[in-house]
Amino acid sequence: MDAWQLGKVFESRSGEVRWERFGPADGEPVVLLHGTPFSSYVWGEIAPALAAGGHQVFFWDMPGYGASEKAEGQDVSLAAQGLVFAELMEHWQVSAPSVVAHDFGGCVALRAHLLHQVSYRRLALVDPVALAPWGSPFFRLVGENAPVFEQLPPALHRALVQEYIGSASHRGLRSDAAEALTAPWTDRTGQAAFYRQIAQADQRYTDEVQKLYPGIGIPVTVCWGEEDSWIPVAKAHELASLIPDARLRIIPGAGHLVPLDAPAQLLAALLEFLT
Repeated sequence: MDAWQLGKVFESRSGEVRWERFGPADGEPVVLLHGTPFSSYVWGEIAPALAAGGHQVFFWDMPGYGASEKAEGQDVSLAAQGLVFAELMEHWQVSAPSVVAHDFGGCVALRAHLLHQVSYRRLALVDPVALAPWGSPFFRLVGENAPVFEQLPPALHRALVQEYIGSASHRGLRSDAAEALTAPWTDRTGQAAFYRQIAQADQRYTDEVQKLYPGIGIPVTVCWGEEDSWIPVAKAHELASLIPDARLRIIPGAGHLVPLDAPAQLLAALLEFLT
């Protein structure tokens, strides 16, 4: 995890995307999507394990996140990310992969599939942003005052981001994981990008696809941290009930950041689903 690097580059409509691939070139493809305000680092234990099991694993940092480009005026909305993901899938020339998506990545994957006709073999949604209503009081406060927050002193901004990211974990993040997730947001460019992505968060992007969930025709599993304080576990049951034949796996002792809180339990659930 200390050497987590994304060495490949794709020029998307929303800026440079950094991505990487693990595993055999002839392995069954699996694509991993992160959420906000995170990066592909959240998959640092899951991706190598899937690759070791024979899967070809693709992962990427969305524009405006992690190692990917962050720029003034950049469109990092859920609508834009869905289009970028569709572009990236075409670039990879991957046919009907299995997709595993966390948090905002869940909406991105759903939009790409339901609105942009990107084919998946199966879809695993991990504590996804997928159902109204969503958006915390913090999101609303920042969204309404993003230019003010962009001017926070660096030390105060770093403390805010670290506390916010840490609150997504029920078990508590290791210091190296907390730093890896916080660091991309802490220079001047990253600070502006952090508040930009919150300001552009809009529930209408999930509203556009929520009505389409009953028409999903691929196998879906919904995995959820039982102790998720960001999106309550009741949403897991609601989402699973809307998608035909969806499986539901509640992971005890895990918060919103299931891939870091309970990687072994999540990996077991994913391997069962993928095979």
